[in-house]
Amino acid sequence: MPYSDYKCFQLSFDSGVAFVSINHPPINLLDEVLSPEFDKLGRELEIDESVRVIVLQSALPDFFIAHSGLGRVGAASKLVSHTRSFRLTQMIGERFRNMPKVTIAKIEGRCRGGGSEIALAADMCFAALGKAVFGHPEVAVGLVPGGGATQRLPRAMGRGRALEVLLSCNDFPAELAELYGYINRALPADELTPFVEKLARRIASFPAHTIAHVKAAVDRGAFGSLAEGLLVEAHESDLSVASEVSQVRVKEALKVGAETHEGELEMDFLERLAPAG
Repeated sequence: MPYSDYKCFQLSFDSGVAFVSINHPPINLLDEVLSPEFDKLGRELEIDESVRVIVLQSALPDFFIAHSGLGRVGAASKLVSHTRSFRLTQMIGERFRNMPKVTIAKIEGRCRGGGSEIALAADMCFAALGKAVFGHPEVAVGLVPGGGATQRLPRAMGRGRALEVLLSCNDFPAELAELYGYINRALPADELTPFVEKLARRIASFPAHTIAHVKAAVDRGAFGSLAEGLLVEAHESDLSVASEVSQVRVKEALKVGAETHEGELEMDFLERLAPAG
């Protein structure tokens, strides 16, 4: 039976639109539970001919997706293969970007790290003013983003602003994210859902093949060398994970509040990390 056995998603379907609500409390951590379910769901949605538009949203008010789980860093091998390979988060994002249907991210809470990378991979992203927050805290804990951010952010906002996002590890509220080109549009919180649902249903009413052809044509112009860039990113990210300095820093982050509800709200645990030597 399609769309069965999901623990982290609530699904509903209406007029060619699949509404996908992420529900993995307390912070929708992109961990060893949510990641494989995301991969499985993307595969099912990709081949479902009744779905023309997918809306990714969260069932949790404070978080879209907090970020990728840090627990995998400690479990990672310190030996990095010389053969480059794609990361799972990259593959999840690429599936949503490449599938012949429209993907829309609707953000009403924190959207950082791997969550930001999935939102960036969506065809469009809309966010709630005063509620949505975007950012990349990876560098602060000694890691290189490994889910697409180093390749998608420069294409979205230019090199300088991408480096500001990736190296400052600051939060970017929806209003600034819109200004930078991080997202399509920031809307008042009470207008976001009606706007996204109206747009999704409008697009879903159009011929499926024309939607697919337009996406293919746009991607040809926008992402000519994205695959090569993703491989470079994945390799550099693997090297950072293998670093003893990063291993220690991730453990320290977990001790001072990372991956807890309170700690992730404002990411203030980053201020409690010792300066890197």
